[in-house]
Amino acid sequence: MPDSLEARVTSALARIRNPRLDADLLSAGMIRDLSVTDDGKVAFTFLLSREDPATLVREARAAVAALEGVRKEDVKISVVDPSGPPRATHAPPSATPVAPQAPPAPAEQPNLGRIIAVSSGKGGVGKSTVSANLAVALAADGHAVGLMDADVYGPNIPRMFGTFDKPPIVAGKIHPIEAYGVKLMSLGFLVERDAPAIWRGPIIMKVVQQFLRDVEWGRLDYFIVDLPPGTGDAQLSLVQATHVSGALIVTTPQEMAVGDALRGAKMFERVGVPVIGVVENMSGFTDPETGRRIDFFSTGGGRRLAAEIGSPLLGEVPLQPGLAQLADAGRPIVVAEPRSPAATALRAVAESLHQKVGGRSVALPILKG
Repeated sequence: MPDSLEARVTSALARIRNPRLDADLLSAGMIRDLSVTDDGKVAFTFLLSREDPATLVREARAAVAALEGVRKEDVKISVVDPSGPPRATHAPPSATPVAPQAPPAPAEQPNLGRIIAVSSGKGGVGKSTVSANLAVALAADGHAVGLMDADVYGPNIPRMFGTFDKPPIVAGKIHPIEAYGVKLMSLGFLVERDAPAIWRGPIIMKVVQQFLRDVEWGRLDYFIVDLPPGTGDAQLSLVQATHVSGALIVTTPQEMAVGDALRGAKMFERVGVPVIGVVENMSGFTDPETGRRIDFFSTGGGRRLAAEIGSPLLGEVPLQPGLAQLADAGRPIVVAEPRSPAATALRAVAESLHQKVGGRSVALPILKG
């Protein structure tokens, strides 16, 4: 006699193992209130703790939906964190949350001043270069500035500032490293240079929260956050953990980078963070001998992006020979070559940023290298 549909559903769920508990879903007690109807409707509650991989829910749904006799569109999964409120955000699109609750409000951290998220849709557009130089330019104007390197996959801020010391811990608080007048914190200070960046969402959230709450930042005017590219866990963790004053979107001129940056801008819009403006990096090269401009990476992408999202274009930073080498040597361009075109453009971006969120108009000085 063939097994009933309920028995086959139960068997399918029993074949999925939770690696954290080294047990299948049924033995681990993760499946509750299983209901299977004769016409192929399946519903159950999935108890998923914050330590468990969220992919288990997708595996369970796929295993059940693949069974003959199950109506795929009628597989309903209610995801519940047994230690807290329902975890609907980690469920697949078809999962039905149980008694959803509003997420906790972000913590107020007035000591951090204006929190500015620097973001890009893709890597390699110079987001960290922009973050570092904006921070140095603002600090040179007398502002108290902190720079948090939240790019856990590629923490480059230590190299860009030429400092690799491990931050001291005093009275249970991590004290940031200081360079060029900017207080710095980065995962690059805490892990070995060749350590593989294999970070799951919960770990990224804990890193972001620790850098916000367990670092002795003091009282700041500006808190610049250099985010990883894309629209992932670090971005969401930041906006859930604290009130972000605004986002700065960095792109290069070509359409591929602009399209990715647009998705990043829309993400901030969706979570209620205003986009302060757009910075176009690598916008072109002007031959100092002939005065001829060469657009290696197309032209006008930053302006098009700014128009599409309704935010201003704060600046166009030109390509400049030697800028990458200076960054590798830990010398921000606004310090190393303060009168160069790139440094001039970056100081102008810093001044525009200050006018928009600081409410005071002061010309940023030229720094002496």
